[in-house]
Amino acid sequence: MKKLGIFLVFMLVFVSNAQGQQTHHSFDAGEWFKFRIHYGMFTASYATLEVKEDQHNGMPVHHIIGRGQSSGFLSIFFKVDDNYESYVDKNEVKPYRFIRKINEGGYTKDVEINFDHEKGQAFVEDKKHKTKETFATKDNVQDMMSAFYYLRNAIDASTLKKGEETVVDMFFDKENYKFKLRFLGRETIKTKMGRIQCLKFRPFVQADRIFKEEESLTVWVSDDANHMPVKIRAEILVGSIEADLDAFKGLKHPFKVLVDN
Repeated sequence: MKKLGIFLVFMLVFVSNAQGQQTHHSFDAGEWFKFRIHYGMFTASYATLEVKEDQHNGMPVHHIIGRGQSSGFLSIFFKVDDNYESYVDKNEVKPYRFIRKINEGGYTKDVEINFDHEKGQAFVEDKKHKTKETFATKDNVQDMMSAFYYLRNAIDASTLKKGEETVVDMFFDKENYKFKLRFLGRETIKTKMGRIQCLKFRPFVQADRIFKEEESLTVWVSDDANHMPVKIRAEILVGSIEADLDAFKGLKHPFKVLVDN
């Protein structure tokens, strides 16, 4: 799973096996997040996530759009322009269509995946190489974008136990993957908005030329009905990269920041 890119690395860490029945919705159309991705004090890029109302084959869906772009000094030497989109069912949060169009320092991809959940198939069109292929998928499969929103809906903070592990089936780049996530507990972290009570998770990824080891990623989401992404840290071979929530709007549920006495 090489060439994930800065933006996709930080999307990846939200995956879990929330395979159960959806009990509530943590998001709705109009929600928008902005993240600052940085290496120490050096800002590498900004990424945004947005949910819009849309239609897919005449059916109302949530259109999820993720964009990441390099900024400042980095953009002079290594330009990043990543675009990810997912069209998902409003109730079950299952993907119908996934788009990945990226340019990372000259490395480009232009891929569209359409899912047929009844047949258990993914139709992959590589527009750059002008190829079309069909692959078998797992039940309840998610794409890279929809998995994050699926998790937010399915997570039940009241039953989470420290050390609990979960897995989700995902289809990406012509392959089926299983990603595991471990709940590490609750933690209050400082942000530019103030102190936020969070749920802390450890995703497991394959150690390779990017990550130090299997347990190199940590993610914090708000401990409320929004399950809003607040902070992500990735330990790499030469330090760590962090993504911090920089701005947001359109939350479905009330959100609070702790005030020091």
